[in-house]
Amino acid sequence: MYAIVKAGGRQEKVSVGDVLFVNKVEGGVGETIELQPVMLVDGDKVTTGSDLKGTVTAEILGAGKGPKIRIIKYKSKSGYRKRMGHRQSLTQIKVTDIK
Repeated sequence: MYAIVKAGGRQEKVSVGDVLFVNKVEGGVGETIELQPVMLVDGDKVTTGSDLKGTVTAEILGAGKGPKIRIIKYKSKSGYRKRMGHRQSLTQIKVTDIK
């Protein structure tokens, strides 16, 4: 059994026991959160849309940061150069139950 869930602005395919990083979620380490399922697949049975009554429960394992993204702005002949960076805040979660 697996589910497609909406987590942190993206859709992820998850099954019980999966560990993944999603955009920052409120809550501390050890707390449980519920993710909004978009589709549930149980063998040959596929549930989507208004028929969907399942829930996906996950446990927060910790916080982290994504890879560094470098932003460079440059304009020729004027001597303008600007360099910035960004690291997205992420939360590591483990899927504990799909109902």
